[in-house]
Amino acid sequence: MASLSQQKIKMIILGIDPGYERLGIAILEKNGSKESLIHSDCFKTSAKEEHCERLNQIGAEVEKVIKRFKPEVLAIETLFFETNAKTAMKVAEARGTVIYVAKKNNLLVREFSPIQIKVAVTGYGKSDKKQMAFMVDRLIKIDKEIKYDDEYDAIAAGLTAFAIKKT
Repeated sequence: MASLSQQKIKMIILGIDPGYERLGIAILEKNGSKESLIHSDCFKTSAKEEHCERLNQIGAEVEKVIKRFKPEVLAIETLFFETNAKTAMKVAEARGTVIYVAKKNNLLVREFSPIQIKVAVTGYGKSDKKQMAFMVDRLIKIDKEIKYDDEYDAIAAGLTAFAIKKT
């Protein structure tokens, strides 16, 4: 019988950077000690739609990704807002929609603060977006151009779940 260190451990994580205008989505896989990016995207909703319709679209998109890639864990960023309570409420509702869909599909939910994610990815809790993107590019192979920070943030959330290892 192989020891735990010799066994191939495979895990798929859904990383989410919550938002209602743009939702960062990433699917990461760990196979043994190798981590790889399987899929990433920035899902956008239209400001022309009612907020409840945007939440419905977010839930449907997350459910579609879960059905396609079959992750076991959701890694999602907690909210941190210093200003604009209206925006914070809408993002919180989008985040709640994602968590609901994840639990409905039996995913383990792991929540990380922005500081936890920054420390896990860069080693520094006050890293800026540029530093985060730089380190994400070094930690995992990305075979496409990423246009929005939301996508990098979703990948970083997934990497944090691997790094903290409570999954």
